[in-house]
Amino acid sequence: MADGLQKRLQNELDKFQSVQKDVAKHIGLRQQLEGQLSENSLVKEELDRLEDGAGVFKMVGPALIKQDLSEAKQNVQKRIDYINGELKRHDNLIKELEKKAESHRDSLNKLQHQFQQAQVKAAAKS
Repeated sequence: MADGLQKRLQNELDKFQSVQKDVAKHIGLRQQLEGQLSENSLVKEELDRLEDGAGVFKMVGPALIKQDLSEAKQNVQKRIDYINGELKRHDNLIKELEKKAESHRDSLNKLQHQFQQAQVKAAAKS
């Protein structure tokens, strides 16, 4: 019985560690998105300060290509909207993964308690 319990305990621990790795990965991706959002917000602020008709250039490969100011503003706003959507998606994923981790943690605690009781019973029989 103790062997089966120990295998279940190890299996649950592996699942818990896997979920923890996923949480850490998504937190890292979320931080990366926050950095991109910050950069794009700064670009938007700079574009908003420009007067109509001001020269705006976009880097395409090694070349700078002239771009219409309104088009540049639209592109930056679309990027900001997309990044905000991705941030929400990652927030939801992180919440779900944390719920899974909590569930695995509870299962681990129960299994550890059962395992300890089995060891005490085995020691009492000896």
